[in-house]
Amino acid sequence: MTAIDKALGISPQVLALRAQRMNLLSSNIANADTAGYKARDIDFAAALRQAEQTQGRFERTHASHIALSGSVDQPDAMYRLPAEVSPDGNSVDPTMEHQAFMENALRYQASLQLLDSRIKGIKNAIKGDS
Repeated sequence: MTAIDKALGISPQVLALRAQRMNLLSSNIANADTAGYKARDIDFAAALRQAEQTQGRFERTHASHIALSGSVDQPDAMYRLPAEVSPDGNSVDPTMEHQAFMENALRYQASLQLLDSRIKGIKNAIKGDS
């Protein structure tokens, strides 16, 4: 693990997980009227624990390989247990999906701002600014 990886911490992995969840939630919203569509999501807490455990454990097997620090494996998308299934078999609750999407978007923005401030701190340290 490089010094920059240590300085950034888990922030890049959190950002990647938030983006992956955003894609799933937007897919659910887009398919709210699709017959038979089943809403999917990731267990964010479990995916984050997995990212924390694997952080910095990537090793290059050949000198010409590109380092993979900061990457996140694709977490398993699970089908959400619906409160109610529509007669056509669709399990998307548009209200719940919009709420989850907005919450995730706010958390994504906060994660992005935290990562940005860490990067600015590293740049300032390199330049010698206070």
